[in-house]
Amino acid sequence: MSEGRVVFERRGAQAHVRFDNPAAHNALTGRMWLDLRDIAHDIAADRAIRIVTFRGTGGKAFISGTDIAKFADFVRGEQGVDYERGIDECMAAVDRIPCATVAIVEGWAVGGGLNIASACDFRIATPDAKFGSPIGRTIGNCLSAASVARIGGAVGVQRAKRMLLLGELLGADELRASGFLLKVIEREELDGAVAMLCDRAAENAPLTTRATKETMRRMGMAVLPEVDDLIAEVYGSADFRRGVADFLAKTKRVPDWTGS
Repeated sequence: MSEGRVVFERRGAQAHVRFDNPAAHNALTGRMWLDLRDIAHDIAADRAIRIVTFRGTGGKAFISGTDIAKFADFVRGEQGVDYERGIDECMAAVDRIPCATVAIVEGWAVGGGLNIASACDFRIATPDAKFGSPIGRTIGNCLSAASVARIGGAVGVQRAKRMLLLGELLGADELRASGFLLKVIEREELDGAVAMLCDRAAENAPLTTRATKETMRRMGMAVLPEVDDLIAEVYGSADFRRGVADFLAKTKRVPDWTGS
């Protein structure tokens, strides 16, 4: 996995976050996850910021997933529990950004990319955008309760099941029709559409935005179940170790799952 970075830029009342790891289609390294968390905390503390955009470098992917090389060292289910708690901490920082947030999706938004896009208030995508989390067909891990709630709340439960239980990648047209995407825009018109949305969001009363977002966040995350036992079972399984080994070996086939 190449070294990536998360780039933060402030322009007046607008903040722009860019995932910069084009050699790996903007897959997030562990360091990038932590940098995203810290940037989100800084944005939340700056009441002058009215709108934040998230975008991937290069035009081919928003975020194509997460660096899983560390999974090769997992031997106990508790390591998976700790890993998912770390992701939850980073995602919670994004959830708590009190101003409007926009995901600008060109190409792939997979795994962590789907999670981050789901955390945003609005999503604008190009016609070639694809969204999914095919972990059941690749490495055989699972998501935290917060991640499942976030994705399911954004795309709808049945579409989340298609992504997670069938490994489907859903296209921009379907997700525009469902309401998950605000707009589907050709690349040459994308920047203009984003600028218009940012200007409109920045004009909204900031306390109205802050209160509304926090109310919705509390509603969505209020009664999450305790699932550490489920996460530990999955991450501690032989299936998971097999899936990780096959993925890192780039076998490009669905592992021979045994359910143990």
